Amino acid sequence: MSGIVQYILTGISIGTIYGLIAIGFDLTYNTTGIINFAQGEFVMLGGMFSVALLRIPGMPAWICIVLAIALTSLVGLAMERTAIRPVKSASLTTAIIITIGVSIVIKASVGCFTKDEFVIPSLPGPVSMRILGASITSQAIWNMSIGMLIVLALWAFLKYTFVGIALRAMAEDRTNAANLGLAADRLSQLSFGLSAGIGAIAGILITPITQMSWLRGTDLGLKGFCGAVLGGMGSLPGAIIGGILIGIAETTGNVILTGYKDVIAFSIVILVLYIRPQGIMGGRL
Repeated sequence: MSGIVQYILTGISIGTIYGLIAIGFDLTYNTTGIINFAQGEFVMLGGMFSVALLRIPGMPAWICIVLAIALTSLVGLAMERTAIRPVKSASLTTAIIITIGVSIVIKASVGCFTKDEFVIPSLPGPVSMRILGASITSQAIWNMSIGMLIVLALWAFLKYTFVGIALRAMAEDRTNAANLGLAADRLSQLSFGLSAGIGAIAGILITPITQMSWLRGTDLGLKGFCGAVLGGMGSLPGAIIGGILIGIAETTGNVILTGYKDVIAFSIVILVLYIRPQGIMGGRL
């Protein structure tokens, strides 16, 4: 019994991170209709920026984390302004190809500086704790707690603030929202900045438990994309549910077929899409 609990808790911990990445996909998809395949690179940048900043002597850790998120958000804002907005009237296929191109540029740029793998210290807390006979690290608890707080904060932002309501209006009908006077370009840029910032947080949370490198963004981005598709592209609750399910599928699948956890996770996504193409929660923010 404790073994099952162990796999589930580990899956929820890593799945929460996948859910945050999936939320980034949903934010840009709802606002612009574009699937941003550079989202994984935002995750990588968050981890790599935190690694670089934490090496500065005398720099408090919390300032390093805030700066890493801010710098990654700026990259997201710059991407929208320079790569997405000029081709907003282009076809969806063209826009997606552009996001893939931006992903390659970001990855190659980081690779020019270093191709090493890095970890950062875990957030403070006991080394591990026991829950229902299973052992869980403090970093895993931080991951789940911070992930849930971000989801709640984002939900409140979208539901109770004017800007959040405007983003939801864009999600419902971009054309009519723009015709009613909403600043579509600024909302689009905001969605990219938010998705980049949330991606950076996911990168910072996962770097203490797995090595971060210039190549990790693609893998993490694909897992987050699978979570978004599984949960229902465009659904905030679906993104978290989908991400957690992918995480649990990975941990349990690795026990059944060692070394094939990715195959199992992706196979589950394909199976669900055959049964329910719109995903589990299929909807909007």
